[in-house]
Amino acid sequence: MLPQGPQLLQYNPPPDHQNHNVLDQAPPLPPAAAAAAVKLATAAPMETDKEMSASAVEGNDPAAGHIISTMVGGKNGEPKRTISFMAERVVGTGSFGIVFQAKCLETEETVAIKKVLQDRRYKNRELQLIRLMDHPNIISLKHCFFSTSSRDELFLNLVMDYVPENMYNVLEHYSNSNQRTPLVYVKLYTYQLFRGLAYLHTVAGVCHRDIKPQNLLVDPLTHQVKICDFGSAKVLVPGEANISYICSRYYRAPELIFGATEYTTAIDIWSAGCVLAELLLGQPLFPGENAVGQLVEIIKVLGTPTREEIRCMNPSYNDFRFPQIKAHPWHKVFHKQMPPEAIDLASRLLQYSPSLRCTALEACAHPFFDELRKPNARLSNGRPFPPLFNFKQELAGASLELIYRLIPEHVQRQASMSFPHPAGT
Repeated sequence: MLPQGPQLLQYNPPPDHQNHNVLDQAPPLPPAAAAAAVKLATAAPMETDKEMSASAVEGNDPAAGHIISTMVGGKNGEPKRTISFMAERVVGTGSFGIVFQAKCLETEETVAIKKVLQDRRYKNRELQLIRLMDHPNIISLKHCFFSTSSRDELFLNLVMDYVPENMYNVLEHYSNSNQRTPLVYVKLYTYQLFRGLAYLHTVAGVCHRDIKPQNLLVDPLTHQVKICDFGSAKVLVPGEANISYICSRYYRAPELIFGATEYTTAIDIWSAGCVLAELLLGQPLFPGENAVGQLVEIIKVLGTPTREEIRCMNPSYNDFRFPQIKAHPWHKVFHKQMPPEAIDLASRLLQYSPSLRCTALEACAHPFFDELRKPNARLSNGRPFPPLFNFKQELAGASLELIYRLIPEHVQRQASMSFPHPAGT
């Protein structure tokens, strides 16, 4: 285990780790502070389409029993109709606004409604992105509408699938039971996380920028995982600067700590690697209390980054006054019974150099997930896994070898697919 770390299964993250989309308020780490950290380690106007053109709903109070009605439809010849939602309870709060559980009175379907204050001068980036998403491991948008308050504030309401649990709840459950998350669930959950990221990164061209357990919804019956909360997500344009102060602290990639502004979707891969390690350990791998402490925790495991690694993270960073700390062997980070495939995958995800981290699709093909690809693989209760191999656009551009590793032969036969074996080409 890590030196001087908290005891295994003492799962007590600081307050900002528990809040939805709340970031600790500090700037990126300056050079002097970074060097000190290593020493510490030794000791636009709103878019309006027909669906959204209905008058804003007055009120929209999420208090239990409050009814919200809005108009939907009107697209492609579809008639307009009124739908109503009864608020049931608040399930999440943060700097973004609130999320509450509600029931559609017409269909009796339970939904989640995310209510955010909308600046009338600009489009809502989260809405623009989430409307384009179509993947089993990404939360889907059902409806969206505006509402106003008595003070004439404008709110955007995003109506989405309701999923009762998230990965933070899973971690908390096993921690409270003094157990580790069963390895089959670690595999099942993180595989679906990487599959969702593969779609985000390659098809949608989107970087989530806030991957963490609270933003990974888990259906307790089917064990399907859905990535949610696109409030920080963005399409990254090469050569265009982005803010480096993004992503919740425990899951923040080192290039962000070093102040990089031209980063890539590899920051999501780092975050996903942190989630994998947390599921394996039962506690966060890098539990920094602030930006300096975060770098300390990373260096305790990965050692001092080399000059070349620092250049790869942020070419503009030129203060290299770092004492040399040796990397902690990965096999000592985890307990002795940890499968070597799990350790290998974690080490491939948690690299200083963003370009050396494996891609989301490569992570899906890793041997750690081979158990999921077996013909008779099932949940412990005998139920089938959620769909894992119904790949679509995310395979575009993938090598034949990678595709062959991703889609098991028994699935290829069932779907009448025909991929020549790479060894025979």
